[in-house]
Amino acid sequence: MDMFERFREKFSSSEFVPFLNANMEAQAEHERIKRYNTLYTISTILGIVLIILLFYWLNDSLGFSWSGTYLTWHPMLMVTGMIFLNSQSILVYRTGRNTPKFKLKLIHAVIHIVILVLVVLALRPVFNLSGLYSLHSWLGSLTIIIFCCQLLVGFTSFLYPSVGKNLKDCILPYHIVIGYSGFIMALVTAITGLTGLSSGSTSALPNFIGVILAIFGVLTIHLVTNNDYKREEGSEEDITLSE
Repeated sequence: MDMFERFREKFSSSEFVPFLNANMEAQAEHERIKRYNTLYTISTILGIVLIILLFYWLNDSLGFSWSGTYLTWHPMLMVTGMIFLNSQSILVYRTGRNTPKFKLKLIHAVIHIVILVLVVLALRPVFNLSGLYSLHSWLGSLTIIIFCCQLLVGFTSFLYPSVGKNLKDCILPYHIVIGYSGFIMALVTAITGLTGLSSGSTSALPNFIGVILAIFGVLTIHLVTNNDYKREEGSEEDITLSE
C-alpha cells in the first residue's frame, strides 16, 4: 500500500504534470502537421492534374496559338499562374513552417513575380480583341489589378525598402485578406472563362476540369485559413532586404 501511495504521489507531482502537458501538446502538433501535409499533398496533386487535363483539352479541341479566336494560351497560363502558383505562394508560410521567415518572404515574392510574367504573356493574345465586354473580362481585369497592387504593396512593405513595424502590423491583415480574396476571384474568373470556352462543347471534360478547380480552391482556402495549421511566429519575423 505504501508503494502504491509513493507511486501515485510521484506521478501526480508538479514535476510530472508539465512533462505530460508538453508531451500531449507535441503529439497534437504532430497530428496537425501530419493532417496539413496530407491535405496539402492532395491539393497539389489536384492542381497538377488540373493543369494536365486543361492542357490536354485545349490542345485536343482548339490547339495552341498566340493569335486567333480561341486564345488557348490565355487560359493555360492564367490557370497555371493565378491559380496553381498563387495557391503555392499563399500556402508557403504554412508549408515551410520550420523555414526562416525571411527565406519564405523571398520565395513568396519570387513566385508572385513568376505569376506576373505568366499574366503578361497570357494577356498578349487578348490584345487582338476589340474590347472587354464579358463578365469574365471584367472579373479578370479586376483580379489582375488586385494582384499587381498586392505585389507592389507587399514587396515595398515587407521586403524592400520595407516600412516600420507599427505600419507593417497595420498593413498585414489587409494584405492577407485581399490576397485570399484575389485568389477566390481568380477561381471565379477561371470558372466563368471555362464556361464560355466550353460553350457548345459536347465533351464532359470541361465540366470535370471545373469540378477539380472548385475542389482545389476549397482545399486551398481551408489550408490557408484554418488556425490549426498556422505558423508560430519567431524572433526573425521583421528581417527585410534593406537590413
